[in-house]
Amino acid sequence: MIDYDKFKQSLTLLESQYHHLQTLDDTLPAWLQEAVSESVIQRFETCYDCMWKVLKRYLKNSLGLPDVPNSPKPLFRIANENRLLPSDVTQWLIYADSRIDTSHDYDGEKAKSALDLMGAFIKDAVALYETMSGESWL
Repeated sequence: MIDYDKFKQSLTLLESQYHHLQTLDDTLPAWLQEAVSESVIQRFETCYDCMWKVLKRYLKNSLGLPDVPNSPKPLFRIANENRLLPSDVTQWLIYADSRIDTSHDYDGEKAKSALDLMGAFIKDAVALYETMSGESWL
């Protein structure tokens, strides 16, 4: 049995914080706006890491695939071959690149790019969660 709790919790927190960012009063101090943006990125990183690890277990345990790689990009390709991804695999590879970029971003541009992906990522992550868990999202 696969435990989806950490993935679900991290996705719920990301979705909530992203909503806060979208509805943030733009008259608030810049440091506060930046703090919320950074929080969204941190929650993205956590959610992304939980997601691909659960996907790995799903491919191995639920689909019975014997040789499952231990890194996200090959997993996404295998998930795509097994029709698990709700959008094209190239989009998932973009998410993977964004996750790598946010870990090494010192000028803010990559963080902004990651934030621009959040709506699509959340939608795709929710759909993948539903596919793997068999549960409807909140």
